[in-house]
Amino acid sequence: MPEIQLSLRALNRALLARQLLLDRAELPIERGIEHLIALQAQNPFDPYYALWSRLRAFDPAALGRLLEERRVVRATSMLRTTIHLMTADDWLALRPVLQVASERGFLTGSPFGRQLAGMDVDEVLDAGRALLDERPRTAAELRTELGARWPDRDATSLAYAVRYLLPLVQATPRGVWGKRGQAVLATADGWLGRPVGTSTNPTDLVLRYLRTFGPASVMDIQAWCWLTRLTPVVDALRPRLRTFRDEQGRELFDVPDGLLPDPQTPAPPRFLPTYDNVVLGHKDRSRIIGEPETDFLPGVDQWHAVFLGGSLLVDGFVAAGWRIERDGTGRGAAASLVVLPVRRNPLTDDERGAIEGEARDLLRFAVPEAASHAVRFDAVSAEAVGADAVSPR
Repeated sequence: MPEIQLSLRALNRALLARQLLLDRAELPIERGIEHLIALQAQNPFDPYYALWSRLRAFDPAALGRLLEERRVVRATSMLRTTIHLMTADDWLALRPVLQVASERGFLTGSPFGRQLAGMDVDEVLDAGRALLDERPRTAAELRTELGARWPDRDATSLAYAVRYLLPLVQATPRGVWGKRGQAVLATADGWLGRPVGTSTNPTDLVLRYLRTFGPASVMDIQAWCWLTRLTPVVDALRPRLRTFRDEQGRELFDVPDGLLPDPQTPAPPRFLPTYDNVVLGHKDRSRIIGEPETDFLPGVDQWHAVFLGGSLLVDGFVAAGWRIERDGTGRGAAASLVVLPVRRNPLTDDERGAIEGEARDLLRFAVPEAASHAVRFDAVSAEAVGADAVSPR
């Protein structure tokens, strides 16, 4: 039987359904986070926006409590030292699987690794672990302590070795809704009272990825998790998977019961934070970005939309950037959500109306204390898509 070819729109709707972006899900927060595997959390409050767009009646205070109770963590996982939000159980189990990507990123792909050439890096890690076992510390504290021990070496690189290569979490209150705090690092043992796992087998990670991001190619899986040489892993899974082709003829893999909605299923507007994993989850991002060369305004590429503060999906595809602006502070302040369309085709009146309704709901969530809320549609300026807009990967 010939393999079924999936259109770009079919892949888009499959991704939206699995990412809980077609209909908000009735899920407890921990279940939602586990389903999504990892939420980009480099900006401490981005996961709150990501979950607001995916879960019904999402309560940011409840997620804050989960962080304070240490059932959920903000920790290094994929993409070297990038912080993601995960359940504690997931992070402890999956961090060893992703360790090889951290090692490769530091030792061969980072200037910090090159600064430590010829050193016994394990000795540096032992020293860093001993410091963090005493108490959680900031990166600046690690830099000072390690620099004093190895004065002839670059102190920043010594601290980065610890951040890249040891499984570390960021301690609260950083990342707790309504609170502020420095980025303070702690070990798994010190913060969670238990060590990371020992299995480095990526099979479960691949299956979970396909359930949440599939159907997908091997290159898509590798681009998401930064692991390499996953073809043998996927080949070993073939008897448990179904396969498709995309419009370019690439082979796509999927779990047997992965959601495949009708490609014409309506997709409501959804506001996503910067670098949401739905945007970064594939090597070929056309299923969520579309075709920037033909769909976007002249001079605007896929990363400009992401770097405008966050991404707005319209009919399932990135159609605008967005940001929240505040005029003053406290209960007398006004808050506006600014929408910055990036596509050649202008938004229709119906689309603008649906966006405005979703935007006002988001403002009530994000800035409930503001005296007034407004939604504004602005043109993308040359400054907004200037030299600062650099691809994150």
